[in-house]
Amino acid sequence: MNGTKFQLKVWKYLKTIQKGTVKTYKEVAIAIKSPKSSRAVANACAKNLYAPKIPCHRVIRSDGSLGGYSGKGGITTKLRLLRSEKVDI
Repeated sequence: MNGTKFQLKVWKYLKTIQKGTVKTYKEVAIAIKSPKSSRAVANACAKNLYAPKIPCHRVIRSDGSLGGYSGKGGITTKLRLLRSEKVDI
């Protein structure tokens, strides 16, 4: 897997987010012990070439909106994936 040290840390954490649940970019930042890096977390998600295997679709904005999705089909696919996991979104 190619990526920066920070990206790899984010992606490793993303794999721990259970199917059917979501976290915010800020929650991910806090979980990886970089509490002020929510924007960098979002950027790491955007660079994820391994979606949906690394489930960046389970990360949303703090205001409850979806944010972006780097996988094929973009935001439409993110919404479809979340709904298929029974996330109330």
